[in-house]
Amino acid sequence: MASKYDGLARIIIQNVGGKSNIANVTHCVTRLRFTLKDVSKANTDILKDTDGIVTVLNSGGQYQVVIGNHVPDVYKTVVEVGHLESLATAEAEDDPNAPKEKVNPFNAFIGIITGCFTPFLGVLCAMGIIKGVLALLAAVGVLASDGTDATYNILYSLGDSVFYFLPPIIGYTAAKKFKMPEIEGLLLGCAIIYPYLSTTSGYAIDNLFGIPVTMPSSGNYTSSIIPIICGVAFAAWIRKYIAKIIPDVIKTFFVPLITLFIAFVMTIYVIGPVSALLADWIGAAFNAIAGFNNIIYGLFVGFFWQILVMFGLHWALVPVAMVAINSGQPDTILAAMFATTFAQTGACIGIWIKTKDKKIKGLAPAAIISGVCGVTEPAIYGLTLPKKAPFFRTCAIAGIGGAVLIASGVRAYTMAGMGVFGYTAFITHSNATNGMVTAVIVSIAAICLGAISELIFYKDSAPKAPAKKVETGSAKGEVVAAPIKGEIKDLSEAPDEAFASGALGKGLVIVPTEGKLYAPADGEITVFFPSGHAIGMKTANGAEILIHVGMDTVKLDGKGFTTKAKQGDKVKKGDLLLEFDIATIQEAGYKIDTPVIISNSDEYADIIPTDAKNSEVGADLITLL
Repeated sequence: MASKYDGLARIIIQNVGGKSNIANVTHCVTRLRFTLKDVSKANTDILKDTDGIVTVLNSGGQYQVVIGNHVPDVYKTVVEVGHLESLATAEAEDDPNAPKEKVNPFNAFIGIITGCFTPFLGVLCAMGIIKGVLALLAAVGVLASDGTDATYNILYSLGDSVFYFLPPIIGYTAAKKFKMPEIEGLLLGCAIIYPYLSTTSGYAIDNLFGIPVTMPSSGNYTSSIIPIICGVAFAAWIRKYIAKIIPDVIKTFFVPLITLFIAFVMTIYVIGPVSALLADWIGAAFNAIAGFNNIIYGLFVGFFWQILVMFGLHWALVPVAMVAINSGQPDTILAAMFATTFAQTGACIGIWIKTKDKKIKGLAPAAIISGVCGVTEPAIYGLTLPKKAPFFRTCAIAGIGGAVLIASGVRAYTMAGMGVFGYTAFITHSNATNGMVTAVIVSIAAICLGAISELIFYKDSAPKAPAKKVETGSAKGEVVAAPIKGEIKDLSEAPDEAFASGALGKGLVIVPTEGKLYAPADGEITVFFPSGHAIGMKTANGAEILIHVGMDTVKLDGKGFTTKAKQGDKVKKGDLLLEFDIATIQEAGYKIDTPVIISNSDEYADIIPTDAKNSEVGADLITLL
């Protein structure tokens, strides 16, 4: 049974450059995240204007299609429609010569962090909610957190499991990210949290082979993040070389044996201590800023948090917060950013009440519900950011909220959920609820200020004159321009049956009145016969165009044709590609009827030729839906 997102999935696959351009695809709470072989092949403008897509971003080495809360269903359909489950990984590993997008080190880091966390983000939040609810029940005296309450202990085991066993979980996801067997990444994560490997275990772990070993300040790697990511990255790198030198007959067990041994030793000796120390320094830097001036710190983090979320950069700070919490230290980052989701929610409420735009009114309720639950992407990309001013007003409100929270001494003590599910994060280890109460008051104030600001300042955009566009339902297409000046005829009138039947693709025929042929779109010349009589090109948007000058003109062997470009050239719409002598062709007894067809017509919902009788170079000729 076809999914209701079948059409949307096909549009997305086609406009990210097609199945062959996808190296990897995953999703987070609201976004499809593609790793594309060539980002230039993606039709960003078409995707942005497609109903069902909030916006499109290219950040952290990923091409991100923002969908909303129903992204898991869209993701599932995209994978099914495109048969991408095995293809993406296979192509990424087996095609070393495939073009790769250049990514600066910082974006690469963000991409790695995001790729490691997004596969289990939902579970992470769910377990955070369990811990938060247990903390709330303990605070009001329903349960006891002193180890004497069996119900609390058992449920806490579930809620805390994902945090305690972060290294194995991230070892698994990092292995997938770095293209090595997931079980090996999982085992490396298990090894570095084995009970023996702790300064509090009572076992001797101060040296390995007589060489001193330095453990992190927390005493173990339980709930650590950076060491396992770096360890798996090293393991994936060294594994490639090991696999090349080990004979096939013993590869099955010797490759993981040597890989894991070397990676484990390097993690214990170098990677773990260094990366843990760096994480400590980053956390210390944030805490130092907070100690220097709480109000400025809270204002800064609160104001810029939504901007970081837009580009996925917030994942560079979340691990710092997690490290602090898991080491028993109160965190300031999660406290300083807490008002952001509520400021966005309030703005959406104000816009919903004031706007007269039916589309915006339709988007607002879902954005409000998502915002209350802590997911702000639908609000940011659907309502506030497109208007710009509402977005920055919410940033200002969030900054004020962050300053108030930090100045009031509010800190996060656990990884709770998002939005209203995050209140319990501010209950102290001694179950004091003052911080939570302050967070509730600030969040309500942020909602009220967000709503009031939009009720006062929000204005619908002035109606615009209809733009020239092509639509069928939710899909928008490309328009191929006329490459030749002349008389337009139906394709069925082509003198050659192969063209006339449509077997080679849909399109039309131009009878030239001028012997010049121009590029009908931006793209690459994929075929240019030496005789000059036929040109094939692929547009930047993926359309494959064949232009055949005359019938049987291959027999002229280039006589009367002068090429102005060559196969493989990247061309722009309007570039002169070919000159041909109409008189020479006709005198040789050949018709000059020139089919212009879309070779990959079956990849489009419809091919619509112009209804004009004559073509002018550069005028709209064929519409692709």
